[in-house]
Amino acid sequence: ELPPSEFMQVADSTWLVLSVVSNGREPPGCQATGVTKIARSVIAPLAEHHVSVLMLSTYQTDFILVRERDLPVVIHTLAGEFDIYKEESGECVPVTCDDVSNGFLKPKPTASPTLHPVQSPQTRFCVLTVAPDTLPAIATMLIDVLFYSHSPPWDAATGSQDLDSISFFSFSLIEGYISIVMDAETQKRFPSDLLLTSSTGELWRMVRIGGQPLGFDECGIVAQIAEPLAAADISAYYISTFNFDHALVPEEGIAEVIQLLQQRQESSR
Repeated sequence: ELPPSEFMQVADSTWLVLSVVSNGREPPGCQATGVTKIARSVIAPLAEHHVSVLMLSTYQTDFILVRERDLPVVIHTLAGEFDIYKEESGECVPVTCDDVSNGFLKPKPTASPTLHPVQSPQTRFCVLTVAPDTLPAIATMLIDVLFYSHSPPWDAATGSQDLDSISFFSFSLIEGYISIVMDAETQKRFPSDLLLTSSTGELWRMVRIGGQPLGFDECGIVAQIAEPLAAADISAYYISTFNFDHALVPEEGIAEVIQLLQQRQESSR
C-alpha cells in the first residue's frame, strides 16, 4: 500500500518466514530454539545449498526469512531433519517434498562464501519488550527516536561510520508481540516501568557484519557468525537489515566472540 517513491528502495525478492520450534508444532508459550541452537541444523545446511537467508531475532522468538523462489530447495534440505508445516487458515498443515518438487533444481556448486569483516562498536544495547496495551504511553517517544533522532551522517567518501558509538534502534511488531533493541542511553529516555526485559537485565554488545552493504544474493553470511558462536555455546540475538547484519551477544562475552571470529577469518585465508 506504500506509494511508489524515489526515496524508497525495494528488494526484488519476496521472502517467506520460517520459525523453528523444538517439537515441530508451537503450543502456547513455546520458545524457539534460538539462532545459536539452529546454526548447525538449519543455517549451515541452507548455506551449503546456496540459500540466502535473513535472520530476525525478537524478544519472544527467532525467524528465518528465505526467498520464495528458494522454497523447494529449503524444503528438500530440511525435510530430513525437521517436520515441516505451513499455515493455512490458521491451521498447521504438514508439508512434504512432493508438495514443492515442481521446479526443484539441485543447486550448482559455487565458490566458498566471502568472509566479511566484523566490527564491534563500544555501544551497549538493551533487548526489551512492551505490553501492547502500554504502547500508546510511549508512542510519542518512539516516533521521536525512530524519525527525528538521526544517527551521525554516514561518510560516503570513506564508506564507513564511526563505530565507537553506532546508532541502532530496532522495533518489531509480530502477531501482537513487540520487540525493541535500543542502546542503553536511549533506554533512559523511556519510562522504566513500561519497558520489560529479562530478569537479569543484561546488556548486549554488537558485532556488525560487512564493510559495505551486503545485498541479498550471497549465502553463508549468517552462518559465518552463527556457527562459531554455536560451537562455543554463546547465545546471540541476530538481526539482518537491508544493508548489514548485526549480532548482539552478552556484554561479558564480547571479547571471546571477537577472538573466535578473528580466528575463523585467519584460518580461512
